[in-house]
Parts: sequence; C-alpha cells; structure tokens
Amino acid sequence: MTKAELVAAIADGAGLTKTQAAAALEAFTGAVTTSLKKGEDVRLVGFGAFKSVSRAAGTARNPRTGETVKRPASKTARFQVGEGLKAALNG
Repeated sequence: MTKAELVAAIADGAGLTKTQAAAALEAFTGAVTTSLKKGEDVRLVGFGAFKSVSRAAGTARNPRTGETVKRPASKTARFQVGEGLKAALNG
C-alpha cells in the first residue's frame, strides 16, 4: 500500500476528504517521529508499539570489496506487533 492509497483508505473509512486524511496522516507521523526523537515509545493498544532503539558503533564489511569500515552509533525505530494485530493477521 502506498501513501496515496493509505490516504484514500483513511478518507473512506473516516468519512474525510483526501486533504483532511492526508493532514491527519502527516500529524500522526509527525507525532510518532517527535516522540521517538525524545526516546519515548508510542503504544497503540491492540495494534503495536513503535520503539526507539540505539545501535552501538561497530565495524562492518563492504560485501563488494571485503573492506572493513567503521559504522557510527545511530538510533533507529522498531515496531513491535500487538496482540490484536497479530490475531487479525493469523485469524
């Protein structure tokens, strides 16, 4: 599903215009991003949780050349599936 398809699905499901649905989606993604930047988890009961994870610096290998390179420390996001979503996918 693309972003445009998601906006259309939100608009149809919530009875909004596509412009309103796009604004709602942007607000959602902005709020999740802001919370994760602060190190806060975003939990949606029954759906899942977005979590901020720190990755330590280390070494990596370029598969093409075999050269070892240093990988800097970074932060990334993880999504943990909730029971409701898991049940819906397997049901």
